[in-house]
Amino acid sequence: MILSASGWRRIFAESGDGQDSTPEIGPENTVLAVIAAEVFAGYVRETTKQDSPVIACGMDARPTGPAVSSAVVRTLLAEKAIVRYTGITAAPEIMAYARKLDGFMYISASHNPVGHNGIKFGLHDGGVLNAAENAKLVKLFTEKVSDPEAVQKAYELLDSCSSSDINWIYAESPGCKKDAVLSYKTFIREVITSFPDAEKQDDVFVQIRRASEKNHTGVVCDMNGSARTVSIDKEFFRETGISFYAINDKAGSIVHEIIPEAENLVWCAKEMERLQAEGHTDAVLGYMPDCDGDRGNIVYWNEKKQKAEILKAQEVFSLAVLAELSYADMLYGSKKEYKPAVAVNGPTSMRIDEIAAAFNAKVFRAEVGEANVVNTAEEARKNGYTVRICGEGSNGGNITSPSAVRDPLSTVFAIIKLMSIDGLYRNWCTKAGCGYKENFTLSDIIGTLPVYTTTGVSEPRAVLHIAEPDHAALKGRFQKLFENEWKSKQETLSEKYGIVSYEAVLTNGTKETRSADDYSKSGSGGLKILFSGNDKKPCAFIWMRGSGTEPVFRIMCDVKGNNPGEESELLKWETELLAEADK
Repeated sequence: MILSASGWRRIFAESGDGQDSTPEIGPENTVLAVIAAEVFAGYVRETTKQDSPVIACGMDARPTGPAVSSAVVRTLLAEKAIVRYTGITAAPEIMAYARKLDGFMYISASHNPVGHNGIKFGLHDGGVLNAAENAKLVKLFTEKVSDPEAVQKAYELLDSCSSSDINWIYAESPGCKKDAVLSYKTFIREVITSFPDAEKQDDVFVQIRRASEKNHTGVVCDMNGSARTVSIDKEFFRETGISFYAINDKAGSIVHEIIPEAENLVWCAKEMERLQAEGHTDAVLGYMPDCDGDRGNIVYWNEKKQKAEILKAQEVFSLAVLAELSYADMLYGSKKEYKPAVAVNGPTSMRIDEIAAAFNAKVFRAEVGEANVVNTAEEARKNGYTVRICGEGSNGGNITSPSAVRDPLSTVFAIIKLMSIDGLYRNWCTKAGCGYKENFTLSDIIGTLPVYTTTGVSEPRAVLHIAEPDHAALKGRFQKLFENEWKSKQETLSEKYGIVSYEAVLTNGTKETRSADDYSKSGSGGLKILFSGNDKKPCAFIWMRGSGTEPVFRIMCDVKGNNPGEESELLKWETELLAEADK
């Protein structure tokens, strides 16, 4: 079982097949779910100093969810917690709901295949536990599963929950779901507008409504049977005057792979093209969420080519950052104390640095992981920075303040604001030196983004299977190989790509270490080799890190400009060095 702060995950299908859509989880997985719930109940009691803490429990739409949830709910009840069970619910929804409770357990494996499942833990701050707090749970969990009597104790705990108690929880579940939906709808309005005041929120949504009606803006969503099928999406878009078209919108009807990357956004693109052909010319923006609904990447209608096009994850995040920095500049830019910043993960493309520079915003980088980015943003805020947006460009998901979780509605509405609120796009064009034109489209906005060539996170060449379990040792060997080959390749790299120097950068949790002389100190965190040209400005990087949620080792390359040859060559070099280091 992978025990990451981003979520504890494994294959929960009883067969052990990650693609199996069976609802059965078997006795072993039942025991693991029980022990996880037991540990968390004790943690919340200790943290809140309450004998009967109120804990929300919900699940995404994958088939093993009900069996895992049953074990978790019965255990929480046996541990004297007050349980609010929401059934199928999107991750941002349950986290918004938990803000007025003591904590939450969310049954999900996010973007992993259908046979996987897992658990996310959090308190009432609207996000998952950070790495340090998650480590406390992991320690207790591993101790309990190591007990020779773990299975017997787990089933005794399950049996101690009365049938009347569990029946009462399920009877109350529709009311809890209703409360969760209302909490989410109220909270996302504040996230989108940055205003807690309802009247000020209305002012922003009036602008969005008017512009959407004028520009005929509609949204297409391939829900792929996810938790968002029973969340606020349909109603929320229509309330804001935006047409909404949904496909695969039956909960649990997962018709294709879950991860919202380019290869799986083709269904949304095809539906957009079908709608356009039938005269629904307002179908101009689309998204596909993952199973827990905390992430969604984007499809848009390119009126110049008359076809639906899929944005890459890094481009999606770039658009959201551009939109929110311009929005924050409009709201706070005149204030003397305003210090804008963005928090991102290590493999986020350097195009974010260029966008941030246009708004005089500082970029803070953290290790991969939602909790790491959120905590980095919070540390920056404590130091006087305004961090309107943070996130992981490598997967496209963005986290907009005051939220502490990724949300496709935050992404889509960032783009809609950029298209709807007068002055936002003009502000960007002025600061970035782009040519502004009236009656612009999303295609025009995308055309002003800094151009980079970046490895996609789901590409086969971005995923390695490394035998060495000690990633610190692996990176130490990589360092020796890299430094030796740099001497022989330096002249060639300079002539072909203008690369004349490099810097090693490590990310561990919220800490970034520049000019590192020992690559092994990155441990299981991220390692980046940042290349610079004669002007001493970064022009490319290669990056690596073992996944915390999947048994793979991820690599990528980011190159300034439209330079697929350079990206391919640098990534191939990194791959070969790692293969040699892994021997």
